Amino acid sequence: MLLVQKNQLVHLLANALNAIAQERGLAAGEFPIPHLERPKAVDHGDVACNIALQIAKAWKANPRELAQLIVARLESSPEYQNLISSSDIAGPGFINFRLSQHAKSVVVQMILNDRNRFGRRDRSGVQDASMPTRAMIEFVSANPTGPLHVGHGRQAALGDALANLMDSQEIKVHREFYYNDAGVQIHNLAISVQSRLKGLSPVSSDWPKDAYNGEYIAEIAQSYQSEQKDENDLEAIRKFAVAYLRKEQDIDLKTFGIRFDEFYLESSLYSDGSVQKVIEDLASVDKTYEADGALWLKTTLDGDDKDRVMRKSDGSYTYFVPDVAYHINKWSRGFEKVINVQGSDHHGTIARVRSGIQGVAQKRHWAIPTTYPDYVLHKMVTVVKDGAEVKLSKRAGSYVTLRDLIEWSGGVHAQMSVTERELALQRGRDAVRFFLISRKADTEFVFDVNLALQQNDENPVFYVQYAHARICSILQQWGGEQNNLSAANLDLLDSKAADHLLRRLAEYPEVLANAAQDLAPHAVAFYLRDLAGDLHTFYNADRVLVDELDLKLARLALLSACRQVLENGLKVLGVSAPSKMWSIERNGVISFSILMRVR
Repeated sequence: MLLVQKNQLVHLLANALNAIAQERGLAAGEFPIPHLERPKAVDHGDVACNIALQIAKAWKANPRELAQLIVARLESSPEYQNLISSSDIAGPGFINFRLSQHAKSVVVQMILNDRNRFGRRDRSGVQDASMPTRAMIEFVSANPTGPLHVGHGRQAALGDALANLMDSQEIKVHREFYYNDAGVQIHNLAISVQSRLKGLSPVSSDWPKDAYNGEYIAEIAQSYQSEQKDENDLEAIRKFAVAYLRKEQDIDLKTFGIRFDEFYLESSLYSDGSVQKVIEDLASVDKTYEADGALWLKTTLDGDDKDRVMRKSDGSYTYFVPDVAYHINKWSRGFEKVINVQGSDHHGTIARVRSGIQGVAQKRHWAIPTTYPDYVLHKMVTVVKDGAEVKLSKRAGSYVTLRDLIEWSGGVHAQMSVTERELALQRGRDAVRFFLISRKADTEFVFDVNLALQQNDENPVFYVQYAHARICSILQQWGGEQNNLSAANLDLLDSKAADHLLRRLAEYPEVLANAAQDLAPHAVAFYLRDLAGDLHTFYNADRVLVDELDLKLARLALLSACRQVLENGLKVLGVSAPSKMWSIERNGVISFSILMRVR
């Protein structure tokens, strides 16, 4: 049932209740907004409502009799008659509604008309007060101390999908990457490269304890040395190494199909005085104190289990202090809605960052919500290949890189041509993005590389893309003008399989709206898998290219609408919608096929 139809039925229910209330001498509007839900059993109808049970006691009425009164009122409305074909009262007072065939099939017409805009919030509609008009999503935000790892990949997939979801609700989204280019880790990076320049390696006895061991450090040193730079100038080494790794990370992000509107440097918060100003503001509202040679923030005032050190005895700041300054900067730039996508290891910093923000807000008389910013925390990703966990990458030294995962999942190998490699990387990108979004962020995920390479219904991204390609093949064999399908007689879509597919298509706008509201892009992946399943069931149950012209056009229109929604949903997840499937043979040759018999 389309969201607009749900809203229409809720409005009709409210009118009926107001009329009944007036007859009983009750005040209009003194009842909860009727809630509609899809019955668990298809035979019970398209949508159900329990409003009679909710208000029966307050209205001193028998719930079943009240439900009968509501239905009688509804049936007097022509608008209701066009929307609902029948209704019945079940149990103690549940009202089950069945949509008219026209109301069910109108979704096809809407999709064919709206095309890539189907599912997006109507710009002319009433703005949902719970949703912002503008938002920032900060994600990935990797330290420029090494290649991006699979955890960064999960952040990238989640953050980009969230941004696309927000965009679907007509929210202006700003994508931001925060570079932690200051602090101890950056110093360790510079020391690591300098050690390589001096001929040391991780097996050397005098290799620095906190140095990075990956082969990429040797690559940076070699590149630095090729430019004949001073190996004793640690600051020059630091700047070179950070720039080198930032460039490499940018290449990986581009390969993964991720873009950002802004890259914000942590170092700028020190150079422009933002960190110092935050310290001063917090001190001025008595939210800090000195103890044991350190400066502490009174985070217990905001519910933390203990106060936290802001400035250590050696004069350096703890890592959450620039985070406070950074979020004050976000607010000052007008971003009243901020979502941070981070690993679950950041959970402990949330309370102290929010506490610092509230202290600065108190000083500056800013009404910043106590829950600012929002967080989407994800758990770790375990990579499995050939049945065994992969823990190390030779190049990274201590973890599997995002680049490794994309190449493995796409079947990339050295013998490929440039074109074949590009196609393989696309396949790998699609698999990695879909897989990493296909589970709730707060659950651990096992990424099976062998599964990503499979071409069957066990591989979720292949299953969904195959549904799209299957429809493209049918439409191609038909060979007609798809724009003419909008004139098809959609009332002919009355089979059980078609009914299931129509229901699923109608859910899409609400799936997007709820996923955006709940910051849950995995819901879109779940939906696409279900939609693909309904498509495959319809294909096996109802022959499409039949001799009867009107029926053929109706079924082709349904398939065309399904294809559009599959494409729209995959785009939200940053995954391609291929018109044909392909595979890599053992000799490295790319082969294209639809892998089906058109019916």
